[in-house]
Amino acid sequence: MATILVVDDEPRIVQLVRDYLEHSGFTVLTASDGQAALRTARTGRPDLVVLDLSLPGLDGLDVARSLRRDGEVPIIMLTARTEESDKLVGLELGADDYLTKPFSPKELVARVRAVLRRAEGAAAGPSDVIRVGSEVELDVPRMEARFAGRRIDLTKSEFQIVALMARQPGRVFTRSQLLDAVRGVAFESYERAIDAHIKNIRKKVGQHYIETVFGVGYRFAEPPEK
Repeated sequence: MATILVVDDEPRIVQLVRDYLEHSGFTVLTASDGQAALRTARTGRPDLVVLDLSLPGLDGLDVARSLRRDGEVPIIMLTARTEESDKLVGLELGADDYLTKPFSPKELVARVRAVLRRAEGAAAGPSDVIRVGSEVELDVPRMEARFAGRRIDLTKSEFQIVALMARQPGRVFTRSQLLDAVRGVAFESYERAIDAHIKNIRKKVGQHYIETVFGVGYRFAEPPEK
């Protein structure tokens, strides 16, 4: 089973998260500050890091930057900060998901499992054909999209945005990250441009495939559990 590093300076939260993760079969490492988190990450080689942003000394965003320089370990941010800018910065640094305190430990365990599934899929390498559940199929070389059995004509930019999100259903992408999928095209206002693309995609494929994460960005809906 996977090893999870939990980083938080509140012992009560660390114990609560540890109990739930261990009960779910995970091995758990812990750290209470940023420097200890980086040392433990380098020696313990966790499969995923649950990272509080408000840490003494080296804060969570700095820890995330260092983790990203060292490798691609998945990161779930925990934050008591309500400002959307903190979530945006964390996601731009490469965090895979976030939860705002107070949070449900059961939801955290579910998020951990979902992020690990996405990471395993990404580690297998990019596929020429992306499938999400039984309804969505994207043929990347041919730039052909099928939703619920229907062939959908997407523009190049629309297809690139859909393909980026569909490779990791459930992952939140900021508008800036989505803009990277269509880089090379100059937009006067990237937020308006991405929002316009998403609006057009939804008209073509249906509203429920792409979910809005208010103030942050968008994500491709995860297929229902079988």
